[in-house]
Amino acid sequence: MKAMLTNSDRRLVWSDVPDPVFGRYEVLVKIRAAALNRADLLQREGKYPSPPGCPPWMGLEIAGEVVAVGAGVEKWKPGDKVCALLGGGGYAEYAAVRQDMLMPIPRGLSAIEAAALPEAFATSYLNLFIEGHLRAGQTAYIPAGASGLASAAIPLAKAFGARVITSVRQDGVAEKIAALGADRIINTAREDAAECLRAEAEAGHPVNVAMDCLTGKDLGLCLPYMAKGGYWVVISTLAGTETVLPLRPLLTKGIHITGSMLRNRDPRYKAKLLSRLVRDVWPKLESGAIRPLIYKTLPMTEAEAAHDILLNNQNVGKVVLTVE
Repeated sequence: MKAMLTNSDRRLVWSDVPDPVFGRYEVLVKIRAAALNRADLLQREGKYPSPPGCPPWMGLEIAGEVVAVGAGVEKWKPGDKVCALLGGGGYAEYAAVRQDMLMPIPRGLSAIEAAALPEAFATSYLNLFIEGHLRAGQTAYIPAGASGLASAAIPLAKAFGARVITSVRQDGVAEKIAALGADRIINTAREDAAECLRAEAEAGHPVNVAMDCLTGKDLGLCLPYMAKGGYWVVISTLAGTETVLPLRPLLTKGIHITGSMLRNRDPRYKAKLLSRLVRDVWPKLESGAIRPLIYKTLPMTEAEAAHDILLNNQNVGKVVLTVE
């Protein structure tokens, strides 16, 4: 089969590789679509390798159909339409996948839409509702509103009854993400995020849960405007790795700061997470209450152009690669 490899000068090359060998409790999936994540960009630069046992090429979320199953697999059969969360290896024609990392494609969604679900929605569900303990009526702060992750997290939080504050960095982007349903969009080209969160708190909407992929200096500046007992969940450090942390509000409000990564979780934990995702979120996808936002679709052979979209922050929603 073919897979997208990274050569010595970081160029992407659609290359011949050995066919995957699937085990007793694994399923062989013919990949029809693979969604991009910023982790792919880091992996391409050699900074975020696949976990042990996973293919070395990129790709965390896919959709396609089952073509063969191991002798111990009972739930899945050839022909099933599935999407899957991977530790790596999605930029390819086929993938061998643990049976408990597969989910059915929600009714009414295409393979392209389904490819945008596993990583983005699992990450959002994990960090909003498990790490962040978000409940209906609370306020969630989800910065970087134009990102592929936020395109899942914002409607997910809204669908479960939360108020959502997000941010964008450029004029005009707020209008592009309006359909996601955020209650407040901070334009950091003209507004200060901490001052906006202060105003929200004074208006009765302090942040209960922050799912923060940016962090940097704004974490410390915004922390005083959290609600009592709030959770600030750090999932990446795209805006910087250091902040000045005010300890007084941390102490008096009992604020929780936690770091969270999905990729390094134990496979058994991921399996339980995906099961909850199908139970709690799939009905909302099938009813139309939530819909994945696809910014652009490109063939796998144009993966470099797809990466450029993320590198240049052009996307509003997910970028998906298709495999013929």
